[in-house]
Amino acid sequence: MPNFSSEIRIIVGAAIISDGRVLACERSEPAEVAGRWEFPGGKVEPGETEHDALVRECEEELGVLVEVGERVGDDVLLGHGRAVLKVYTATLIKGVPQLIEHAQLRWLAADELHTVPWLPADAPIVAALPKYLPNHPPPLSRADLA
Repeated sequence: MPNFSSEIRIIVGAAIISDGRVLACERSEPAEVAGRWEFPGGKVEPGETEHDALVRECEEELGVLVEVGERVGDDVLLGHGRAVLKVYTATLIKGVPQLIEHAQLRWLAADELHTVPWLPADAPIVAALPKYLPNHPPPLSRADLA
């Protein structure tokens, strides 16, 4: 007889913020979600804290070391309630994000958040993000100063 666990699986995601922008990652697989955008992250393994899992996942998926910050938005139920997504802000500590598991990476300002097709589970997180992304005007060019 199969052993079905009644525990809810925790999935963590990182809203990596740098210079007023958040890192968005385009999925390359599986086929049903390829081309959709997400926050990097993954499953919390047994014995791992949510923060430890997020640090590990960012290293595996992007080749970077992050410092995990505060929660963004509420829990998002996934898989008919069998899993829950929890997203945290994160800061790059070491490295530059690399294309290891994703098709494309983009840094998005608050006014650019809706320029990519997000996975449905990330939509409530995207809606909560603007308060973490201060509007930084672009640097002035010499023409602007004349």
